[in-house]
Amino acid sequence: MKNDKISLYKYAVILAFITIFYNLAEGLISIYFGVQDETLSLLGFGIDSFVEVISGIGILHMLIKIKNKGEERDEFEKTALRITGTAFYILVAGLLATAVYNIYINHKPETTFLGIVISLISIITMSVLIFFKMKVGKSLNSRALVADANCTKTCLYLSIILLAASIGYELTGFGGIDSAGALFIAYFSFKEGKEAFEKARTGKNCECETNH
Repeated sequence: MKNDKISLYKYAVILAFITIFYNLAEGLISIYFGVQDETLSLLGFGIDSFVEVISGIGILHMLIKIKNKGEERDEFEKTALRITGTAFYILVAGLLATAVYNIYINHKPETTFLGIVISLISIITMSVLIFFKMKVGKSLNSRALVADANCTKTCLYLSIILLAASIGYELTGFGGIDSAGALFIAYFSFKEGKEAFEKARTGKNCECETNH
């Protein structure tokens, strides 16, 4: 039984590494093409992915720690959460300001085709990660890991928003759809930032399944 538990924690660590490196790659690609194609929703999605990397590092640290010491948050995790929360708020401010400006000048992206491709890949990846994170979390009876799996659902929602905004613009050519997608991303980023500060303050695990 002890060996099974160790194996499950190793599995959870692997999933955490996959999450971090996937978000890093997704962030780099999304930001590059978001700038190239002047697509605000894709750019915001990419920046959000980088913030998720910071959050993922905190989760990885938690996994290494709780294996021996339990699920109480330490100062490293609280600091990571505060940095994550601050980064989300900065992202929200930038997206709001840029979206309003783009709507005002009637800005139109060059294309949102790559937003469709990236969001579809992300939807598949996040769905798989959620499934396996939930499976490991329940097997270990870990509220922290189950909560992390539920919080990954936010990344899935953001991918769906990007997909809808990208398809909407490609079908209509209406630039406001891209800005609307960015505003929805800002909304979820605000919720994530607020939750990060709340977790840092209380030391509790998130309950994303009820908040999102």
